[in-house]
Amino acid sequence: LPPPRSAPRGKRQRFVDKNGRCNVQHGNLGGETSRYLSDLFTTLVDLKWRWNLFIFILTYTVAWLFMASMWWVIAYMRGDLNKAHDDSYTPCVANVYNFPSAFLFFIETEATIGYGYRYITDKCPEGIILFLFQSILGSIVDAFLIGCMFIKMSQPKKRAETLMFSEHAAISMRDGKLTLMFRVGNLRNSHMVSAQIRCKLLKSRQTPEGEFLPLDQLELDVGFSTGADQLFLVSPLTICHVIDSKSPFYELSQRSMQSEQFEIVVILEGIVETTGMTCQARTSYTEDEVLWGHRFFPVISLEEGFFKVDYSQFHATFEVPTPPYSVKEQEEMLLMSSPLIPPAVSNSKERNNSVECLDGLDEVGTKLPSKLQKITGRDDFPKKLLRMSSTTSEKAYSMGDLPMKLQRISSVPGNSEEKLGSKTTKMMSDPMSHSVAELPPKLQKLSGGGGRMEGNLPPKLRKMNSDRFT
Repeated sequence: LPPPRSAPRGKRQRFVDKNGRCNVQHGNLGGETSRYLSDLFTTLVDLKWRWNLFIFILTYTVAWLFMASMWWVIAYMRGDLNKAHDDSYTPCVANVYNFPSAFLFFIETEATIGYGYRYITDKCPEGIILFLFQSILGSIVDAFLIGCMFIKMSQPKKRAETLMFSEHAAISMRDGKLTLMFRVGNLRNSHMVSAQIRCKLLKSRQTPEGEFLPLDQLELDVGFSTGADQLFLVSPLTICHVIDSKSPFYELSQRSMQSEQFEIVVILEGIVETTGMTCQARTSYTEDEVLWGHRFFPVISLEEGFFKVDYSQFHATFEVPTPPYSVKEQEEMLLMSSPLIPPAVSNSKERNNSVECLDGLDEVGTKLPSKLQKITGRDDFPKKLLRMSSTTSEKAYSMGDLPMKLQRISSVPGNSEEKLGSKTTKMMSDPMSHSVAELPPKLQKLSGGGGRMEGNLPPKLRKMNSDRFT
């Protein structure tokens, strides 16, 4: 049954908007604001367009008025303003007799538009010096402001406007694994060179030491190990994050997602093919925008001679059967429903178990069938075999450690002592091929310390027993 719907939440404060803008404001910088002036060019480029245009117009207006005033001051100090219409007098700048005429002369000089009516004469060295200063200052201002406007107009941020992300993310089964999916597409025919995608999970958490992290960033693997994060973005692609034991969503279920608060930030980077500049597009998905048990509609169809992409179905999803449990809960249920399998024992643990079994000599010796006791002929029979061949309850613990022949003997119900004795008598007929030196130290001590074991054990049992313990 679907989980009960919770009450509608208030407006969620996002860290990154759907259009990629980060909702972060820097405040209380104090004396650090001077760092912005040290990188004035980047500061102007980062400003909004209205402030760029205002600074552009203001800078040129102030520079023009300042330089026009300098030409007017020179004409005023030389007395050219009063003798401008005297044909016998040679002024510093011809036909400059007031401030508007001085301003027009500056504009003609700055914009290299000479009308031939106002010009500098050779009787004014200060005018020549001011002309050189004006040319140098004008070139610097033009390079700074025009370069700033050019960089701002050619920024690749506008290229990100033609990169689309799906409005919702979806969680459903793919290839037998629970997978988080979202879709990305490119609206232009020009490609994104070396396109790469990354995902960050922003979630508040508290460390075991009690420290609270309000926006802890965790990496979501979208194919970094397999190279699937390198995109050939010609048609819309579905980006997948497999939820496993290494995923931050390992314990996320359909019910717990209603009480969780997280944000998935998606970052797509690539090189614009036409300009060669790096472009970055961003978006985010909150917990309300992740649909459990949904899958995206296909958008690619084969036409006559080409593939057609239908962007009207780009954001569309449809429901599919999906278990409402987390991956952790599914693994626990699978483990509980599967039959119990005895864990494999390493060689070191096996030797330790053999030593521990030898300590219970008195309890185990009486549990062996009488015919096997007669065959062995001694009380110091290796205690691990005695315990493995004892009762039915102990059989489930150590059946995997018995030789195959003894497993078949002890696994068949209703075996009589005569069948067991005949099997062991048959095994005694094989020649002995192993010495006591190949046995563990405790068994060597039981057998008298050296030489070959005197026919107390059947050769095949002794061979199998030494193989198991060494």
